[in-house]
Amino acid sequence: MSVHIVYEVKLLLYSFFTGAGLMMTYDLLRIFRIFIPHTYVFTGIEDMIYWVYAALVTFSLLYEQNDGGLRGYVIAGIFLGMFLYDRLVSRFFLKSLKNLQKYLKMKMHKWIRPKGRQ
Repeated sequence: MSVHIVYEVKLLLYSFFTGAGLMMTYDLLRIFRIFIPHTYVFTGIEDMIYWVYAALVTFSLLYEQNDGGLRGYVIAGIFLGMFLYDRLVSRFFLKSLKNLQKYLKMKMHKWIRPKGRQ
C-alpha cells in the first residue's frame, strides 16, 4: 500500500478518535450538570467554552497532521466519531448515571428525614 494512502487512513482514524474524545469531554460536562444543577445562563456559558475548545482541538488536529489543510473527510470523521460515541456509549452511560442520581437522592432523603416523620 502506498505511503500516502496509509497516511490518509491514519488521519481518518485520528479524526474519528478526536470526535469520540470530544463527545467524551462533553459527557463529562453532562455528568457535572447532572450532579450540580445549573441555570440556563451557566449552561450556555459552559457550552460556549466547550465549543471553543472543540474548535481548537479540531484546528490543532488539522494543523499538526495536515499542515492546516482542510480536508472534508477529516471533518466527516470527527462528526462520525462524535455520532457513534453518542449512540453507542453515551446514551447508556448517561442513563445509568441519571438512575444512580435518583437512587442517591432517595437514599439521602431517607437518611435526612427525621425519625418521627415516616
